Amino acid sequence: QVHLVESGGGLVQAGGSLRLSCAASGNIFNINDMGWYRQAPGKQRELVAQIVSGGNTKYADSVKGRFTISRDNAENTVYLQMNNLETGDTAVYYCNAGIETLSKDILRSLEVWGQGTLVTVSS
Repeated sequence: QVHLVESGGGLVQAGGSLRLSCAASGNIFNINDMGWYRQAPGKQRELVAQIVSGGNTKYADSVKGRFTISRDNAENTVYLQMNNLETGDTAVYYCNAGIETLSKDILRSLEVWGQGTLVTVSS
């Protein structure tokens, strides 16, 4: 079993900052891509930022220049630093990772989601 546990969400005023964390645990052999998605009420889930194991990143246009994704491979953790938050950033933020597990000589590739953390930006 592999789990992703997010933390760091909350209520913040527009212009403020928050830092989300997501730690992977369990029978982990390797972690490839890690990323953050968000889903606002009545909208589809969308990619916010993604980081591959080598460190390359990509961002949604709406967050470029305000959000920074990073990862600590030794701790199997991904972070999302969110600055200059806007009311439009209000959503449930989900961590996502491509994780390989090795058990009894069988390598499996899993796509794992966290439970989500709520970010609310007030005006």
